[in-house]
Amino acid sequence: MNGTLILIELAGHVGLLLWGTHMVGTGVQRGFGPVLRRWLGLNLASPFRAFLTGLGITTLLQSSTATGLLATSFTATGVIALAPALAVMLGANVGTALLAQLLSVNMALVGPPLVLVGVLAFRWATAGRAKNVGRIAIGLGLMLMALAGLVHSLAPLENAPLLRPIMGSLSADPVLAVAIAAVLTWACHSSIAIVLLVGTFEALHVVGPTGALALVLGANLGGALPALLNASTRIARRLPLGNLLVRATGVILALPFLPEIAHTLARSDLGAARLVVNFHLLFNLALALVFLVPVGALARLLTRWLPDPPLSADPGRPVHLDAAALDSATVALANASRETLRIADMIDAMLRDTLEITCRESLGRATAVAAAGRSVDQLGEAIRRYLADIGDQALDNQREGARAQDILSAVINLEHVADILANSFVEFSLRSLKRGKRLSSDETDIVAAMHAELCNCLRLAVAVFLQAEPHDAERLVASKASFREFEAAAMALSARSLRTAAASNRLVETETAERVAEESGLLLRSVRDLRRIHSHLASFAYPVLHRPRDRNAGEQRPARAGVSAAARITPVS
Repeated sequence: MNGTLILIELAGHVGLLLWGTHMVGTGVQRGFGPVLRRWLGLNLASPFRAFLTGLGITTLLQSSTATGLLATSFTATGVIALAPALAVMLGANVGTALLAQLLSVNMALVGPPLVLVGVLAFRWATAGRAKNVGRIAIGLGLMLMALAGLVHSLAPLENAPLLRPIMGSLSADPVLAVAIAAVLTWACHSSIAIVLLVGTFEALHVVGPTGALALVLGANLGGALPALLNASTRIARRLPLGNLLVRATGVILALPFLPEIAHTLARSDLGAARLVVNFHLLFNLALALVFLVPVGALARLLTRWLPDPPLSADPGRPVHLDAAALDSATVALANASRETLRIADMIDAMLRDTLEITCRESLGRATAVAAAGRSVDQLGEAIRRYLADIGDQALDNQREGARAQDILSAVINLEHVADILANSFVEFSLRSLKRGKRLSSDETDIVAAMHAELCNCLRLAVAVFLQAEPHDAERLVASKASFREFEAAAMALSARSLRTAAASNRLVETETAERVAEESGLLLRSVRDLRRIHSHLASFAYPVLHRPRDRNAGEQRPARAGVSAAARITPVS
């Protein structure tokens, strides 16, 4: 076989290795993403527990890059502090090294059966989690088959006349080897694949021990680059920058001693054939031992270098919609949920301002309500686009598809609430006040009571949105009875006012009759708008009440398409 065909075959095996790694990571995230997210959030009490959590999650995800994405997103949105997130990354780096140890064992015969079992599970399983277990098995099988193919393809290259001088130059110039491996790892987004590839080169004597160790250092350095380059804010850059600084410190300290380290490892009882993966593990263990205790000081240093940006003067600008998190549906949906809660806070402020306008004639609050309405529209548009991007890339099971639909429904309902408050309720109230129409004390009591009940319903709707508890959803729907009573009381009060005016002979003149009717209309119009708002808030309960109890069954292909299409629809204002 000539050199060109060998290089083509080699490229195919490397691509297969990368794709297998990707399948394992996406299978774990889609099948067990919420569990991993809760695990990550609950095990950060101490640096050591955070370290073990990062190690465990990386072992499951088969990628420290994926773990770094989770931790970076949670740190950027304030879910976890920077110091425990740095400990998580130290554990993630060790977890990657342990995976390289496991995958370096010759298990070529296990690969094809794993692929077969994974394909059968993926095609025949009805539950989304079972399908993702099949995806994980396919990915592992492809990785093992790719490694066996690499060994087979590289064997003829051992005696190639031009290869030995080229690879030998890496041993003579370890800095160049570090740079080359770092660039390759950044391009592949997988340090495991590069380390295993270097291990194959070293086992076949294509590259010398010193050059192989230098390539491993470069793979560690390059593995920290994707998260740093993808971070979109200063806060999001802190964690990947800290991880890069830790690895760069280790690389700088290890580079001068690579020949001695290679000689020591080659003479150990573990054998020269595993020199690369053993050094990879020892390097990351040493970094964890050195930096696990001072993670707090490192976090303070990073915060000083990358301080919090000044708060944006535009409240309609998204804060939590991190584009770098779109590859992980679990994290991206959490970001969209947090942004939706910001809209709910704006709606709460708008409700309080409208009460001041209608009942206390605070006309200056109208400007704040109009500005808040524009901010809600801006945020809603940003969330819908973000959900569309998630749907195009990552939504692949019923749980994630249903959650995306819940967020989309909540955003649209909150936008309608803001539209009613800003463009109907406040506008009509302002026109009425400018014409001298005022609510009576009894009418003010009804409107104030409805506002208070709406504020309670908004808080209950947010609880339903976050927790999806059927009991809270039932309470939210049951609150409709209160608003029917409010409407009945308003109609009775309006009729009583008209009868009283007629009995006291205030309706003799036409102008007086029109004035009383218009003043009564102000109350009924206000009550109607407030009840419409409650209907939109009550809509938060219907997905919870109508959804089947078992949310893990089946695929969600239709839901994904629905989110992608519906998220691009702008509600009519």
